[in-house]
Amino acid sequence: MVHIDGSKGEGGGQVLRTSLALSLVTGTPFQMVDIRAGRSKPGLLRQHLTAVKAAAAVGRAEVSGAELHSRELTFRPRGIQPGDYHFAVGTAGSSTLVLQTVLPALLSASGPSTLVLEGGTHNPAAPPFDFLSRAYLPLVRRMGPQVEASLDRPGFFPAGGGRFRVSVRPAPLSPLHLLERGEVRRRQATALIAQVPYDVARRELETVGRVLGWEESERRVEELKRSAGPGNVLSLEIESEHVTEVFTAFGERGVRAEDVARAAAEEARVYLEAGVPVGHHLCDQLLLLLALARGGSFRTLPLDGHALTQVETFAHFLDVKVSVEELDPRVRLITVG
Repeated sequence: MVHIDGSKGEGGGQVLRTSLALSLVTGTPFQMVDIRAGRSKPGLLRQHLTAVKAAAAVGRAEVSGAELHSRELTFRPRGIQPGDYHFAVGTAGSSTLVLQTVLPALLSASGPSTLVLEGGTHNPAAPPFDFLSRAYLPLVRRMGPQVEASLDRPGFFPAGGGRFRVSVRPAPLSPLHLLERGEVRRRQATALIAQVPYDVARRELETVGRVLGWEESERRVEELKRSAGPGNVLSLEIESEHVTEVFTAFGERGVRAEDVARAAAEEARVYLEAGVPVGHHLCDQLLLLLALARGGSFRTLPLDGHALTQVETFAHFLDVKVSVEELDPRVRLITVG
C-alpha cells in the first residue's frame, strides 16, 4: 500500500488523478490523505468523485472514502477491464479530466473500449476538448494506441451539459522523442461563442491580430448552437511540422474580451519565441505518457508546479527517472528513462 500526502506539490486534484491512473496501470493500491488541501474547497468535488468512480469501474477496484468532500481515499485495483463506459460528472465539472484519469489504463487494456463522458468540455483550469483532440491525442497515436474523440455538444461553466465520445484501441506505448518543433505550417485563432454577443468574438480576434500579427484569414468565429448555457472560448492552434499546440483562454463575466485574448496570445507568444515543441499544458500530459512508455525526451519551457507534481507522483508507482536539463533560461530538455 502506497501512502500519499495530497497536500504536497500543487496541492490540487492532479496528484489524485495521476495516482489513480498509475494505480490502475501498475496494480498498486494507495491511500491518500489531505486531498486537495491546497484549494479553497478541499476534498473531493463532483468531478474528482466522478474520476474516482470511473477509475474504480475500469479497475474493478475496492474503494473507501469515495464521497463528496472526503479528504481521505483508499483505492485497491483488481485488474483493468476494457468495455463500454458512460461517465457523467453531473455538474459543469470537467469531463476531460475524468477521461485523463482512466485513459492511461485503457491504453494498455486487453481489448478495445468506448467511452461517453458528460459534463464540462471547455473549463478553466482543465484541458478543453480542442486541446485533447488536436494536441494530445495525436501524440498518443504516434506512440502506438489508436484513440479517437468526437464532440457531441459543448459544455461550458456553469451550465455544463456537454458530451463527447472516445474510442480506444490499445497497444504498447513506444518511447517518443520530440526535440524539434519544425516549421510552423498553420495558425488558427478561433473564438467560440454560445449565447454570447458576436462583438465579444470580434474584439478577441482583433486583439490576437494586434498582439501576434496573425492575418484576418487566420482568425475565425465559430458560433455554437447546441449548448446548455452561455460560453466563450478563444483557442489558438499552432500546427508545426512535428507537433500541434493549442492555447486557450475563457471568457468570464466582468472580464474584457481584449484581456481574455491577451492571456492566450501571451502564452502563445512565449511558446513561439522559445522555439520549443512542447508548451506547459502538453508537458504535463506528455510526462505521464513517457513514464508509462519507460522512455522518451522532449524540449519544453521551464517546468511549472503541475509538471513537478507529476514527477513527484511517479516516484510512488514507477521505477523511472526524469531528468531536467536547462539548455537556456527559456528551454528545458526532459529525458525519461
